[in-house]
Amino acid sequence: MSKVFKKTSGNGHISLYLGKRDFVDHVDSVEIVDGVIKVDPAGLEGKKVFVYLACAFRYGSEELDVIGLSFRRDIWIQRVQVYPPTGDTTAKTPMQESLMKKVGEQGCPFTFQMPTDLPCSVALQPGPNDAGKACGVDFEVKGYIANAANNPDEVIEKKDTCRLMIRKIQFAPANNKPGPKAEISKQFMMTDKPVNLEASLEKEIYYHGDPISVKVKVNNETTKVVKKIQVSVEQLTNVVLYSSDTYAKPVCTEEFGETINANSTLEKTFQITPLLSSSKEKRGISVDGRLKDEDTHLASTTLSQGEKDMQGIIVSYKVKVNLIVSGGGLLGGLTSSDVTVELPLTLMSPKPAEHWIKGLFSSGQTSQLSPWRDEMNGEGKSRL
Repeated sequence: MSKVFKKTSGNGHISLYLGKRDFVDHVDSVEIVDGVIKVDPAGLEGKKVFVYLACAFRYGSEELDVIGLSFRRDIWIQRVQVYPPTGDTTAKTPMQESLMKKVGEQGCPFTFQMPTDLPCSVALQPGPNDAGKACGVDFEVKGYIANAANNPDEVIEKKDTCRLMIRKIQFAPANNKPGPKAEISKQFMMTDKPVNLEASLEKEIYYHGDPISVKVKVNNETTKVVKKIQVSVEQLTNVVLYSSDTYAKPVCTEEFGETINANSTLEKTFQITPLLSSSKEKRGISVDGRLKDEDTHLASTTLSQGEKDMQGIIVSYKVKVNLIVSGGGLLGGLTSSDVTVELPLTLMSPKPAEHWIKGLFSSGQTSQLSPWRDEMNGEGKSRL
């Protein structure tokens, strides 16, 4: 364990310890949140020590939390009593064994299992002049000293608490499938034949920062002229809290000056690359949750099993191909129109090597390591 994350309460009587702050959602299961809290019994004055893990949606800045009104709603919360021990003992995880060696005899282990229907850590990008913590979904591990785990009448002072923010994240599946394809035929006023548009992606999943190849086929059977082709990526943010609202924002738009004359065809592949750096000034763009001020990128596509209603923020993407068709004839621009087709896009981060290798060993698919070793010129074996 190369790094330990620690937070101590203001009175110094309790300290939270975590071995990591990123926990992976595998869609059908989520990594357990395991840690240790160090307790100094001498400072408790007869009170107990609890730890909770909460998933919450913050829809207002912390500076607005005044007169008892909080712009934060807990989506899911679980509490455990760690001191005095309740007698419910479970085997310590390897992570907790390592932390206990560092903390000593005053350490009390705790474990949380998140359900699979919770959203991932996502923040809504504030505007250039917005201050305070960004709105979005966050996860918090909090230790506190109290008489009861959840008594609304009990006031818990800030000096009796310590907390660490964590992230729930998803990585792209290992198996990438062929990409989607869509087509449309559109007939215009005063024409007896259509413009046929077909668009496809070469694969289903693209990684953040990689160019997206969009194959476009156009058969213009009309007397009109296609003046240019517009290819864009839209981010769809579905905010499910008290109601369900979906917001669509373009995160990348490119125009290509391809002219397709009457009774002509075109077949060409266009590339676009959606990047957060191109949308830094856009308020409300969903970004992957960050810890402190570290860099992040556009929010990843939310993967789910689909059998339960998920609350919070659900992110998806689509590629739009738009043909700008001129009117031509006596009416000119009055009869101009667009031909548009849309494709679903999955945009995610690749699984880091250590998670990938661990998954192969746990599933018995170690044969897949051979090409990885070859690619590393024989270094793979030593790295294992």
